[in-house]
Amino acid sequence: MKNTKPLSDIEIAQQVQLRRISTIAEKMGLDPEEIEMYGNYKAKLPLSLIDKDKVKNGNLILVSAISPTPAGEGKTTVSIGLSEALNRLGKKTTVVLREPSLGPVFGIKGGATGGGFSQVLPMEDINLHFTGDFSAIEKAHNLLAALIDNNLQSKTNNLGLDARTISLKRVMDVNDRALRNIVIGLGGTGSGIPRESGFDITAASEIMAILCLSEDLDDLKRRLGNIFVGYTFDKQPVYARDLNAEGAMTALLKDAIKPNLVQTIEGNPAIIHLGPFANIAQGTNSVIATRMGMSFSDYTVTEAGFGFDLGAEKFFNIKCQSAGLSPKAVVITTTIRALKYHGGAALNTLTVPNVEALVNGLPNLEKHLENAKLYGVTPVIAINKFLTDSDEEIAVIKELAGRLGVKVAMAEGWAKGGEGALELAEKVIEVVEKSQSSFKPLYRWSSDVVTKIETIAKNIYGAANVEFSPKAKRDLKTISDLGLEGLPICIAKTQKSLSDDPKLLGRPTGFTLNVREIEIAAGAGFLIPITGDMMRMPGLPAHPASERIDISAEGNISGLI
Repeated sequence: MKNTKPLSDIEIAQQVQLRRISTIAEKMGLDPEEIEMYGNYKAKLPLSLIDKDKVKNGNLILVSAISPTPAGEGKTTVSIGLSEALNRLGKKTTVVLREPSLGPVFGIKGGATGGGFSQVLPMEDINLHFTGDFSAIEKAHNLLAALIDNNLQSKTNNLGLDARTISLKRVMDVNDRALRNIVIGLGGTGSGIPRESGFDITAASEIMAILCLSEDLDDLKRRLGNIFVGYTFDKQPVYARDLNAEGAMTALLKDAIKPNLVQTIEGNPAIIHLGPFANIAQGTNSVIATRMGMSFSDYTVTEAGFGFDLGAEKFFNIKCQSAGLSPKAVVITTTIRALKYHGGAALNTLTVPNVEALVNGLPNLEKHLENAKLYGVTPVIAINKFLTDSDEEIAVIKELAGRLGVKVAMAEGWAKGGEGALELAEKVIEVVEKSQSSFKPLYRWSSDVVTKIETIAKNIYGAANVEFSPKAKRDLKTISDLGLEGLPICIAKTQKSLSDDPKLLGRPTGFTLNVREIEIAAGAGFLIPITGDMMRMPGLPAHPASERIDISAEGNISGLI
C-alpha cells in the first residue's frame, strides 16, 4: 500500500535545492562583495546598506493574529506565503522575521521558520545556532552579571551597591524551570557574596530588547550603558555605565547587530534578526532589520509575536514610534480551528465541523480587528486554511468580514506556497495602493505611567479596571524618582487571553487587570508592568520536542518542527 503520509516541514525543506546566498543578494540588487557570508546559504548585512529615503517611502505590512491557542494560528507561515505571493504579482518584496529561540524549539512550540511550502531556509541552521546572535546576547548579558557580582565583593572598586536591589539575573537559551530561582555566591571567601538570583531565557534579556531598538553601534552602546542595575546603600541609582560595562558588551555584539540574510523556498530574500518574546518584551524583529528590508523592497512583510494585543500593540506603540515607521496595512491571521477553541470546543474536536463553536469564538477575532482600527491601520483577515475546514465554516468568517467592512482572503501558503496566498496578496495591495491607512499611536509617551497602562488595558484588552499591587505602587514612585515616566509601556501578560487570566478565552469583558510590579528597562527604553503569573524562564513539557529530534551519521537532522 502506498504511503500517503504528508511530508514534515523539515522533509519539505530538505528537498529544496538551495540557492547560494550570493545569488539571493544579487536578486536584491547587491554585489556579493557587499555582504558578509556565513557559509554558502547565510550572510550578514552591514548597516551601511540601509537607505533611509527608501525606508521613508516604503510599504510596510504587519502580520498579526487572534489570541493564540494550542491549535496554532500560523503567522510566520502566512507572512512568508504573503511575501512569495507579492513577488509573484510583481511587487519586489522581502519578508523580515524574528530568530527562533532554542527554548521553544526544544520545548513545546517548535521552530519559527514557517511551515510546509512557506518556509525560510536553511531551516535547520535558523532553528538551531544560526549565526550566533543569541549566543552573543547571552555572553554580553552574563558579562554584565559577572561585573555586578565582582563589584559587590571588590575592596578597591566597590560602588556600594546594595545586593538586595539587584534585579538582573543571568540568561541562557534553554527552557529550564529549575533555574528560575537560585542562590549564588556560595563557597565562602573568594566565591562572591551569597544572594538570591536566577536565570531568565535569553529572549527575555533586556539586551535582546535593546538590540532590537538600536539604531547603530553608538546607540547600542548608549542604551547598554543605561541598563538600570540597582541602588547603592545610600539610595543612589547604579547603571551599567557606572561599571564601565557598555564598551565590552558592545564589542561582544558587534556582529549580532547586523541582520541575517537567508531565502524562502521560492528563492526570494528573507531577513531574520533577533526575537524577544511578545508576552514579556516587544516581540518583533529589530528596527535595523525592518529598515534593511524596506531599503531593498517595494513591499516589506513583517510579523509580531502572539496576538494583536501583545506583539502588534508593542510594534505600533514602541517600535513604530521609536523608529518613525508607518505601516500601511495589518493582516490578522486566524484559523477556524482556533476560533472554535475560543468558542468553547474541546481541543480534540477542532477538526470536526462545528459552526456553533465557531460563531461563539468570533468575538475574539472581532476585538482584534477593532484594535487594529484604533491605530488608523486597515486590517485584512487571513484565514489560514486547513483541510478540515468546511465551506459552511469559511462562509461564517466571510459573513463577519462583510458585516464589518473588512477584506478577507484564504491563505493556503502551507500547502501551495506563494500560489496559495495570491488572493491575500491582492487584498493587501488594494489596501496599500488606495492609501486607506493613516497610522497613529494609541497614546503619547509623555503621558503619566498609570494613564498609559490604563489606556492599553481598557482599549486593547477590554479591561474594566486596572489594579496596582503595593509593590507596583512603590515601583511607580521609583520610576518617578528616576525621571523615567516618559518611557513607553511594554506590558507582560499571558498570550492565551485578552485578559491576564489564561483561562478567559474569547472576548472577556468586565475584568480587572492586575499589575503586580513594574520593571524598569531603561536601556531598552520602556517600562514593563508585569501582570498575572508571568515568568521569564519557561519550563519544558512532560515530553519536550527535543525527544523527537535526531541526526543521522550523514548529518541529516530529523524531528525539527
